[in-house]
Amino acid sequence: MEPTSALCIAVPMLNEEKLVRETLESLAAQVYADFTVVVVDNGSTDRSCGIVAEFAAAHPRMDIRLLHETEKGTGAAADTGMRFGVDHGARWLARTDSDCLAAPDWTERIVAAFTEGLELIAGQLVPRDDEGITAGERRMMLLAVEVASFFGRIRPGNKGEGYLGPYQMLPGCNMAITAEMYHRSGGFPRTRIEDLHEDRALSNQVRKLTRNYALRRDVVVYGSSRRVKAWGLKNTLAWYADHRYRPEHVDIR
Repeated sequence: MEPTSALCIAVPMLNEEKLVRETLESLAAQVYADFTVVVVDNGSTDRSCGIVAEFAAAHPRMDIRLLHETEKGTGAAADTGMRFGVDHGARWLARTDSDCLAAPDWTERIVAAFTEGLELIAGQLVPRDDEGITAGERRMMLLAVEVASFFGRIRPGNKGEGYLGPYQMLPGCNMAITAEMYHRSGGFPRTRIEDLHEDRALSNQVRKLTRNYALRRDVVVYGSSRRVKAWGLKNTLAWYADHRYRPEHVDIR
């Protein structure tokens, strides 16, 4: 298979026939367009894969690859996509999810941050504005992200010997990392979302290897609010805080 572009974007996917086309459309609208998109299907039983294939055929100038990962888990699917980039010559890796919308300058801002010397980039996660939530709910969700980031820095599990810098909350659906650092750090653990937050694990692995990581608020992705709508803000925060809230169904569609 042909090498990827210097920037490779991994997009894990599971039964996202309602939203994955919009995710791909947001990537097609990027100002900086020299990248490869690797969609990693994690066992979809709906039309998701067909939609990706149709989109790729309709956009021949985009480099879109569709892979299949049979091992269940966001960590496993994300790792498969990222390692495809590593193995096929990418210099930089990014990840978003198949229910998200990347801002038009997302890839441009990522490349700019890398050229300034960062090895890991945490982006700004903003709620989508097309899922029926109110302006007040959006403000509360943005505040919740800031609160979660603060408590992550004082959380005992994110402290200890060996860390070269402070904890950085890393949104799995809006992050980027150099291929070299992904390889050195061990990458996303190949786990299920029910068992471990793979983005937090990767952040802590990288912190033991470099200080060259940072939050970039100009690297913006608009994320789905489906969990908040289904579980409520309190339970959603508890879910992300070490799975203190454990619903029967984690995959919200």
